[in-house]
Amino acid sequence: MRRTPDSARLTLDDPRFEALGARLEVRRHPKARRMTLRVSRTQRAVVVTLPSQCEIGEANSFVERHIDWVRERLGAIPEPVPLVNRALIPLRGVPHRIVFCGRRTGTGLVTAAEGPDYRELHVSGPLDAAPRRFKQWLFDEARRDLDRSVAVHARRLNVHPKRISVRDQKSRWGSCSSTGSLSFSWRLVMAPPFVLDYVAAHEVAHLREMNHGPRFWSLVEQTMPRMEEAKNWLQVYGMDLHRYGAEPDERADPAV
Repeated sequence: MRRTPDSARLTLDDPRFEALGARLEVRRHPKARRMTLRVSRTQRAVVVTLPSQCEIGEANSFVERHIDWVRERLGAIPEPVPLVNRALIPLRGVPHRIVFCGRRTGTGLVTAAEGPDYRELHVSGPLDAAPRRFKQWLFDEARRDLDRSVAVHARRLNVHPKRISVRDQKSRWGSCSSTGSLSFSWRLVMAPPFVLDYVAAHEVAHLREMNHGPRFWSLVEQTMPRMEEAKNWLQVYGMDLHRYGAEPDERADPAV
């Protein structure tokens, strides 16, 4: 048994779940009245929420009674796609093949080229460092796109963000703090540009309205007319973006 940073969460080492390619995570919640069970698509984890008075061992029994349901849900989860040579990933909504080229001179870290089936992203430099450097390149590309988009929406809504950061967001595509700092998921660079633009507009609008009331949505639509189209895209396809470049312990359920 491993205790996670949150003392209310436990991860149980159980070979039965390892065989399913998943882990069992138990969370205590003081307001929970009964045990609940869900399968996290992005974490590939079986999550049991327990009331405070329940013993940890009850989580195992609870899952065992629903093991067929768990197996079915896990079987429907797409496999993760690591950032390795020849992997196929979307970039700004367009499929690209990653090609690790090794040491090269006279070019940037990543260059785009036409390929026999898909457009290619040629990653230069030492092969052992290529996945890490390519992921950092994606972070940097996301930052450039988001800087531009935030600037446009901030000007339209007459607001001034304090700071913009790009991270591997664990639970949201974007967030806005009470101090005016905006934070976004790097995986937005894989979505079509209008989707990234919507998330930027969403968080910029929070600088005027720190809620999701009618005035807030009016501001978002005012600066981003394709709001509904982008929201629908995220609902249908957004979860899939967390397949790419994620380690098993860094995937989480996204929401805006």
